[in-house]
Amino acid sequence: MKKVRVELVSMSAYSQSRKIVSEAGNKEQKAEFEKRVWRERMHCDDSGECFIPPMQFKKSVEIAAKFLRMRIPEKDRSEYGKHFRAGILVTEPLMLGVSRDDVKGEWLYVSSKGTPGGARRVMKCFPYFPSWKGIVTFHVLDDTITEDVFEKHLIEAGNFVGIGRFRPERGGFYGRYQPKSFDWSNGSIEG
Repeated sequence: MKKVRVELVSMSAYSQSRKIVSEAGNKEQKAEFEKRVWRERMHCDDSGECFIPPMQFKKSVEIAAKFLRMRIPEKDRSEYGKHFRAGILVTEPLMLGVSRDDVKGEWLYVSSKGTPGGARRVMKCFPYFPSWKGIVTFHVLDDTITEDVFEKHLIEAGNFVGIGRFRPERGGFYGRYQPKSFDWSNGSIEG
């Protein structure tokens, strides 16, 4: 097994859309409810620091592998997709160094059901991070995925898949990122 610490830098804004679990009060208007609870759409730790969940990075690379359909040399028609799905792991979130109270909201007129093209539209507020950067550690469990292959897939994941709400994979332009450096080593998941 190998692991790689990758320095990632945003190429576009990032936004989150975690499900809100609070319920509106008896006579609370929808607009007032949205103003009160929109910060629940953020991913934050117990101290209130915002983070990007590790699965967003894993899924981004996994989806890029599915789209790229790169063939494994000397393996006839086999592609890397299934190897990326089962063979990489990200276990730690990327901490953003921003308190939930300092995050600005982006008010948008969107589908009330959260699906594109919905007929009924309402104003909702989404957490907006104009830029971000940090180190993400990927554990590459599958030896079929070489360093060069992983790096190419991660670069393309940042370009055309992205992370978060309104990412390129979903027809948007937020959540794009680029790797600045790759630091490879051998090691266990704990180490």
